[in-house]
Amino acid sequence: MNKNKVYLEALLNSDNKVITELYKINFPKVKSFVIKNSGRIEDAQDVFQKALMQIAVRYKVDKFEIKSSFEAYLFTVCKNLWRKELNSSKNRVTNHYIEEHTNENSQIAESIMVQKRWELFTEKLSEMSIKCKELLDFYFSKLSYALIVKQFNYNSEAVARQAVYKCKMKLKELIRKDIRYNLLSKS
Repeated sequence: MNKNKVYLEALLNSDNKVITELYKINFPKVKSFVIKNSGRIEDAQDVFQKALMQIAVRYKVDKFEIKSSFEAYLFTVCKNLWRKELNSSKNRVTNHYIEEHTNENSQIAESIMVQKRWELFTEKLSEMSIKCKELLDFYFSKLSYALIVKQFNYNSEAVARQAVYKCKMKLKELIRKDIRYNLLSKS
């Protein structure tokens, strides 16, 4: 049994020994990410726990396979959960007398959908040409077009913008052709 499957089965079966190992290996990186992004240690613990629970629930439902390392997958789930938390806290209005509780099951379901969309995106990105992957990596990292011109030896920023646009359209086309796209976009 491969390492990813061992971890997934351990989560499903609440194997404390393996889960403790996961914490030791992965929590420091998640804690660092959350703290660097306006969080506290308690936030990192919550995100890490939610991520493990989300992965276990998803694995119980559809026995998916992790194509990268489990550690990379777990970290991505944690990052997505923390970003979602930051975005929702920006939109949250607090009232000392009324506290709204959201259904935890719907949060888990929504998080799973976000993760499945991310997986589709990264899978289709990996199918693109090396040049497009590198170009979109620069673009998604929010690097300036001036830097893209320099890195890829384009004649101007207009040419760089056109190249980014073509690669983005190709990526959208790949994603939309996938049968999972309609299922994931309706949810």
